[in-house]
Amino acid sequence: MPTLDWIGKDKVINHHMDVPYRVLDKQYTYGGDKSENMIIHGDNLEALKSLLPKYEGKIKCIYIDPPYNTGNEGWVYNDNVNDPKIKKWLGEVVGKEGEDLSRHDKWLCMMYPRLKLLQKLLSEDGAIFISIDDNELYNLKMICDEIFGSNCFVSNVSWQRTYSTRNDSKGIVNEIEHVLVYSKNPDWQPQKLARTAEMDAKYKNPDNDVTPWTSDNPFAPGAATHQGMVYAIQHPFTGDMIYPTNGACWRYQQDQMLEIMKGWCEYKLQDIGDVEKRAEICGVPVSEVRMEVCAIVLSQSMEESKKKAKQVYDRGRWPKFYFTKGGLGGVRRKTYLDSVGGKPPTNLWTYTEVGHTDEAAKIIKGIFAGRATFDTPKPPRLIERILHIVGVEDDMIVLDAFAGSGTTAHAVLNKNKEDGGHRRFILIEMGDYADTITAERVKRVIDGYGEGKSAVEGTGGDFTYYELGQPLFIGDHQLNSEVPDEKICEYIWYAETHTSYEPKDAPYYLGVANGTAYYFYYEKEALCILNYEFLSYVQEKADHYVIYADQCTLSDDELLKYGITFKKIPRDIARL
Repeated sequence: MPTLDWIGKDKVINHHMDVPYRVLDKQYTYGGDKSENMIIHGDNLEALKSLLPKYEGKIKCIYIDPPYNTGNEGWVYNDNVNDPKIKKWLGEVVGKEGEDLSRHDKWLCMMYPRLKLLQKLLSEDGAIFISIDDNELYNLKMICDEIFGSNCFVSNVSWQRTYSTRNDSKGIVNEIEHVLVYSKNPDWQPQKLARTAEMDAKYKNPDNDVTPWTSDNPFAPGAATHQGMVYAIQHPFTGDMIYPTNGACWRYQQDQMLEIMKGWCEYKLQDIGDVEKRAEICGVPVSEVRMEVCAIVLSQSMEESKKKAKQVYDRGRWPKFYFTKGGLGGVRRKTYLDSVGGKPPTNLWTYTEVGHTDEAAKIIKGIFAGRATFDTPKPPRLIERILHIVGVEDDMIVLDAFAGSGTTAHAVLNKNKEDGGHRRFILIEMGDYADTITAERVKRVIDGYGEGKSAVEGTGGDFTYYELGQPLFIGDHQLNSEVPDEKICEYIWYAETHTSYEPKDAPYYLGVANGTAYYFYYEKEALCILNYEFLSYVQEKADHYVIYADQCTLSDDELLKYGITFKKIPRDIARL
């Protein structure tokens, strides 16, 4: 598979592993005493890593709207790759050569480790949606192919972001932005959209059947590989032998087709010696065509068969395979409205369906009493479309690592209000406006905003606001004494099991996973020694034990006898 190379790639390809692990420092909860919805202020690379212990493999829907890298140095929102924060980070990670990188090199260096962590957080049945414009579209697809796998590429969706073209526009006017879609697994399928009245209008009921239907192709491709479904059916009105078109076969197995045709008149299976005709349809030599495939033929006289078929036609409620032109035409298949489900999503999303940039700007002004607090918001309807096609689960977790004005939370709250769901959101925003704009918008959406005819009813809901807190390790990989014990235990448990931690009542006991019991013997102000005295705390029955401590006085033979693996703090604590 082709891969993309750029200056600095070798320094960032595994940089996500070198990022310090920080705990999340709760600031306040809005809308209730506690909430699983999160808004995190801080560098999104560090914030994503802080989510791993609890959320690795659990995020079903990820939407991000990263910097578009337009090259505009005056860009307000997170798009200036020469921003002092980016330059400082590049200098630390890439080194001196980072000073000479192109803006594309810088952008790719910034995105790669973040996408690596997002891939870890994505659930097995999840999908990630990434908004981007033409400047980095093809570079982004190349690195996503590398990180998520080219076989997990789902679509490049074109979003019609504008509803009108300026008269003074020059050149070819760009009316779309892209949304790249990748899944965790290649067999992921999107949920269908609601059907439209226009789509349903195509379904009629000329034969007074139990439900409306439309005329459909009676054949399916694959004659060569489904030769048992290539045969003749005798027409009950004309007596003609009807075959699938070349390269095609009947939609159903022969026993099913026989029962369907018996809805018109009496039929039977009979060998009519048509091997050459079937070979032609299958596109294979006669010597390779399947033998002993019978035709479905009339079992009564032509006159009697036609009489019965005419009675069925006049009665109505024709069989699933029917004949056009009053019975004298070709064969067609009935597809019932109640069997087709919704509308498959396409890779073109028009502004009428999902909103446009002006709509998004007006919503922001409405929320903030006429102030344009954010330059490049997305319309909530765009994210609501994404939420719908990812899945119908009303409790899925939705992550936005470039939260901006908070549109993703707005969309989640709208959907929950609409269907009574319990979807949860996690927003990450590094900008200084994370509280004053991002969180403030979410507050107003929860409570309602606007006045008079412009008033918008609140969605209800809640969230907890976090800052990135202390790093778990300081100095020479020493545990940070200011980090709460529970957060350390959460990290240790995740590093060992890659599952979420649940606090236990027993002292020093973390839990059991795959037959192994884990203990973390740690106290900030004391030297903790694994010895016979400590073994009194080991009450859990298990096949094996992993015990962390500062020191161990048990011999190797004693450790072997009791099935214990000793891990020294902090030396043997894994680094994520």
